[in-house]
Amino acid sequence: MTLICDAGALVALERDDRAMWRRLKAELLQGTPPVTHGGVVAQVWRGGYGRQAVLARALAGFDIAALDGPLGRSAGRLLGRSGSSDAIDGAVVALAADGDRIVTSDLADIQQLVDAAGRRVDVVAV
Repeated sequence: MTLICDAGALVALERDDRAMWRRLKAELLQGTPPVTHGGVVAQVWRGGYGRQAVLARALAGFDIAALDGPLGRSAGRLLGRSGSSDAIDGAVVALAADGDRIVTSDLADIQQLVDAAGRRVDVVAV
């Protein structure tokens, strides 16, 4: 089981949300780093290391997938099936496999994409 984070989860870490930090720590202690992709990082990264030290520290524990051709095509297929248009969210869901968890501040949109993917993924609010 992998923990996959969208931009809302990363913002929660940056805002020092204790519950989100506990989730991150639990994953790291199990030896399974959480996952996100470069598009999500682009959504939240604004100030660099001096201004976003907390976020930089959190991201050091993540596996950050490239938003490359295969992931983009997979996300695009999900967008087509779901009627959604957010490519970044589509790629977050495309990273997920059965049994994974996605932490998000956008429950309805992520759930719509998960349903379109036909996967058994838990969608958890930040």
